[in-house]
Amino acid sequence: MIKYLEIRDLMTYPVVTVHPSDKMEKAAVIFDNEPFHHIPVVDDERKVVGMISRHDYNKILNAFTVFNTENSRRSNETILKALLTRDVMTKQLATINANDPIEKAVGMFQENRFHALPVVNDDKQLEGIITTYDLLNYAFNERL
Repeated sequence: MIKYLEIRDLMTYPVVTVHPSDKMEKAAVIFDNEPFHHIPVVDDERKVVGMISRHDYNKILNAFTVFNTENSRRSNETILKALLTRDVMTKQLATINANDPIEKAVGMFQENRFHALPVVNDDKQLEGIITTYDLLNYAFNERL
């Protein structure tokens, strides 16, 4: 028997977020200390205005050098203190509703090659996040 699942059944919540006016050093702390690959950027009303991926974060660092030198560390600290999350975030992104069926997320991931979707309620406020990892984890556990 096939189960009907909604996004809310598999999404991760609560979600660690940043504000558009936060410095990138706040996102750096999250990426350095958590296994997350995506951080939603929300405004004062918890509406999603962007997303920062670990890839976006890595692109701005001078530490892409294979050498972890004192100069590269200082340079990265300066960059992270100077940039705001709004300067780095992806602004045009898709969202999905918590009530939508899982199949909709699968289709969006396949068509757009996304790896994460912010999950919003009817007022467009962030409720969670769903990732390709969530879907893979579910699919793997269902087969066992």
